[in-house]
Amino acid sequence: MDMNHLIGRIKKHPDYNQAGMILCHNGVVRRTSRDGRKVSGLRVKVDHDKLEAILEEQKKRTGIIEILIEIEEEKDLAVGDDVMRLVVAGDIRENVLSTLTDTLNAVKETVTSKTEFFI
Repeated sequence: MDMNHLIGRIKKHPDYNQAGMILCHNGVVRRTSRDGRKVSGLRVKVDHDKLEAILEEQKKRTGIIEILIEIEEEKDLAVGDDVMRLVVAGDIRENVLSTLTDTLNAVKETVTSKTEFFI
């Protein structure tokens, strides 16, 4: 997973000249779960059909040029490892911020499932 590679792909998009912002999310494995238990790592599964549907829908939003995502899946990840990178490019801050937030929430809620490993 390489954020610079994703940004480079965005910059090669034919409509990149309309961009005013590229916003990036880099999710990593936390040391503690949301309920406070210590985590040694996790594994993520991805529903690729749902992911494609979400990306298609989000790319239709006003001002959005491109959305790219990489998710580490089906391998054991340790604390601090990268889990997901999400990059959204668009015209103005308001459009890009809301699209990144909504895309990230949809992916976390309906696309990915994770198994945490506890100490």
